[in-house]
Amino acid sequence: MTKSIHDFQDEYGRITSWPSDRRRAHQLAILDHLKNLLEAGVSYSEDEVLGLLQDHSTLDDVRVLLTELVDSDYVTGQDGRYWRADARPVREFGEASG
Repeated sequence: MTKSIHDFQDEYGRITSWPSDRRRAHQLAILDHLKNLLEAGVSYSEDEVLGLLQDHSTLDDVRVLLTELVDSDYVTGQDGRYWRADARPVREFGEASG
């Protein structure tokens, strides 16, 4: 991804705003960045994902980011669990990750 996300981050690297739809390339760069917060091959509860997104953004509603991640096929979910779309979990749902 060649678009920079620096204009949408604060000095701590947190996402501070969501680009408009006409800046889709910037949206995708942010989503790619956020996807990498999830470890490949690990499933996460919704609360865990929302917590990670909250820690890495200043947005009031981080559910927007989760929705964008899922709708744009960066993250996949099933039965309240989420994982990177490019790396299906190696553990069965319900098992502790770590």
